[in-house]
Amino acid sequence: MAQPEPDRTTDKKRVKVYELRNNDWFDRGTGFCTAEFVTIEEGQSGQEPRVTVEAEDSPGRWLLETKIVKDDGFQKQQDTLIVWTDNGVDMALSFQEPDCCQQIWKFIDSVQQTFQSVNGTHADDGLSDDLAIEMPSMIQLPPADLASLGDLETQIRIMSSTANGRDALAKSIMNDNYISRLIPLVEMAEDIESLTDLHKLCNIMKIVLLLNDTTIIEHAVSDDCVLGVVGALEYDPDFPSHKANHRQWLNSQGRYKEVVRIEDEQIRRKIHQTYRLQYLKDVVLARILDDPTFSVLNSLIFFNQVDIVQHLQSNVGFLTDLFGIFADPNEEQLRKKEAVLFIQQCCAIAKNLQPPARQTLYNNFLIHGLHQVINFGLRNFDVAVRVGATDILISMIDHDPQMIRLAIYRQIQAREAPLTDTLIDLLLVETDLGIRSQVSDSLKILLDPTPPGPPENRGELIAGQGRGQRQQTVEPQQEVFLNYFYENSAVRLFKPLLDLAGRTEMNFNVLNDGVFSYLNDILCFYIRQHGQRSKFFVMQNNLGQRFNQLLSCKEKHLQLVAIRFFRQLVVLQEEFFIRHLAEKKILGPVLDVLLRTMPRDNLLCSACLDLFALISKENIRDLIKHLVENYREKIMALAYIDTFREIITRYDHSQGYAAVEPYFLESDDEVSTRRPTNPGARGMMEHLAIDPTEDEYWNTSDDEENVAREAPETGATPNSSTAKPLVEYTSDDDGEESADAVMTSTAATPSDDASKENKEPTTPGSTSGTATPPERVSEKRRREEDEDDALDKLVHHKRRNSSAASSNSSISSATALRKKKNFGGGRDVSPNGHGPKKISITISSSIKNAAVKAGAEEEGK
Repeated sequence: MAQPEPDRTTDKKRVKVYELRNNDWFDRGTGFCTAEFVTIEEGQSGQEPRVTVEAEDSPGRWLLETKIVKDDGFQKQQDTLIVWTDNGVDMALSFQEPDCCQQIWKFIDSVQQTFQSVNGTHADDGLSDDLAIEMPSMIQLPPADLASLGDLETQIRIMSSTANGRDALAKSIMNDNYISRLIPLVEMAEDIESLTDLHKLCNIMKIVLLLNDTTIIEHAVSDDCVLGVVGALEYDPDFPSHKANHRQWLNSQGRYKEVVRIEDEQIRRKIHQTYRLQYLKDVVLARILDDPTFSVLNSLIFFNQVDIVQHLQSNVGFLTDLFGIFADPNEEQLRKKEAVLFIQQCCAIAKNLQPPARQTLYNNFLIHGLHQVINFGLRNFDVAVRVGATDILISMIDHDPQMIRLAIYRQIQAREAPLTDTLIDLLLVETDLGIRSQVSDSLKILLDPTPPGPPENRGELIAGQGRGQRQQTVEPQQEVFLNYFYENSAVRLFKPLLDLAGRTEMNFNVLNDGVFSYLNDILCFYIRQHGQRSKFFVMQNNLGQRFNQLLSCKEKHLQLVAIRFFRQLVVLQEEFFIRHLAEKKILGPVLDVLLRTMPRDNLLCSACLDLFALISKENIRDLIKHLVENYREKIMALAYIDTFREIITRYDHSQGYAAVEPYFLESDDEVSTRRPTNPGARGMMEHLAIDPTEDEYWNTSDDEENVAREAPETGATPNSSTAKPLVEYTSDDDGEESADAVMTSTAATPSDDASKENKEPTTPGSTSGTATPPERVSEKRRREEDEDDALDKLVHHKRRNSSAASSNSSISSATALRKKKNFGGGRDVSPNGHGPKKISITISSSIKNAAVKAGAEEEGK
């Protein structure tokens, strides 16, 4: 059957139709072109893509009506021409406007890509939504029977490739109620055991659900259709040898439980629908779910939950019946358990609501007796009930902790057992680590007196801020709450610690020793937040000594708990706690633990080192004084570590003198024998190996070096009154040159003085009895050049002919002169720097240069 006449008002694309005849293009006429899906002739099912051209001069006459197939080879040439081959005949369309040509070409190209995708040539290529032109608003789907499943699957797969196609397909499915027509086919295919048809039905149902249409999804999970839809999805062609049991799970009526009857039928349907949507999202479509469909399912679930919660929290009769279950002592425990789990689900749904709506829900719950529900759940023997009650409490604390504090305050005023006592009892006996951690956090939040504020005003105190704690504004109700807690509940909470008094054996049950870690965290939080109350409680119960007892436990995690507590007290740097640590001598056992574990280099050892490093870094004088005065020997045993050496040094300086301990003057060999040789402590005890001779060289003063070099040659002691000449040349050939260097002591003989008076001066500036005229610059330069040449000859001849002893003595003396760079002046040569002997050196410039060069050559050699 031919397609209906197109709408020329919106779909007119003027075009000329050409046909290739005898190598010449024949004009078949001018008309209006359309490209769309048309219904196949009677007797067949489905639709097919076609390009048609209606004659311009005679409407109703078709110049062209061709079906788009895979092998036609459509091509676009230039901007207004499309060519292809139809049954072996070359055809062409020449458009009047380029835009019209582009729209027709988009449709043709999208259809061809769909054919390639279906046949597997481009299985991973997705069609762009921009490739489709205007699709019809409604399409005719094949009849719903087993014989047409193949054509139906192909057609809906093609239509779902474009956005317009998905919209048209969704409208057709809903208008024709197509899902309800497909559901009976599942039972028919199961009866005849046609696995192929079941696989086709599964693929069709997947495509329909993934159209991202909310109307289709809501219809699919309705009471009439849900079992048929999930029944078709049980036969996944990706797992042909397996079958799911979705219908059996959803059809089980025992999974839906009404703790209190919900009279509103619409709300009941929404509850069932929400459960099915969650099952569809989390189980049935979990493997193939795409992001758009995931978002649609989440949106439907969210809006349903909002409607359910709003109805329940505004229904006073329902809430009265619900919370009345816990007021009746004769009520069955099973029904109370189900009521706790129901309220837990309501609180979990409320997390997604807006804050005002969530606040209204929690207030209504509290008014009707939510605290009874929490008390019952926390004291129940069933773990599921305790978890549910804990979740309810945590949900409300996360929303507004002040709301729970007010409820506890009302309990105190009514002389009822407050909720905090229930939490304390649960913390001390609970074995589930998740519940224990949540209860510990709840106790810290509920007893936090600070009002909500910016993060910088609510953060924990850091080192250096403990001395001046910030001013806390505590509300009167919170003040009453805190007073009640420290008078009645604090001893109850820290009873495991207080029971350690007088106990000698530190053996604990493996299920109960973990409570000390939580108690430590809670106590440290209270110390930071509660000020004077916490100080009085710590002093009254001697909690520092109780934690000190944990250091004697074999379990290292308990020892770490104690060290963490002591470190928190040091971090605060408050005078009260510093004095408490010193008076109770708490740090002594920590030193013993460090000495015992030092060679092992484990976490316990590192924690102890970190504690003492903090004391040294912050220069806490009271603790440093306490450590050195009471445990000096133990600290000296650890003095090879910088931290403890610095502690001793700080203490010595604080006493008004800088005493040097003999330990620090020991040799490297002696120090190494005192250090642990265990390789595990290598990271803390490594030190640089120093060459003894090199170290002696740098530690010896220059005067000591000079005397040490002269003593072996002359046999004189450092205090001897005679000194050997620093430069001595004994070669016969150099007698005249060596006469320039005259060494005299302060106790020179008269004969020496006389000889000096008769000797002619050989250097500029030297004086005698006869005055010498000033030397010219040119003559001075010439004289210096001559002296340099003579010096070169002197050194060369001297190194060849001089004896070994004289040469070594001269070079050593020259090296000493080069190091000191102090010629012609008086120097103290005694080892201690204050000896009585002084030597006066007089040397000419030529001999000085010779000594320097000789020393340099010797070192280079």
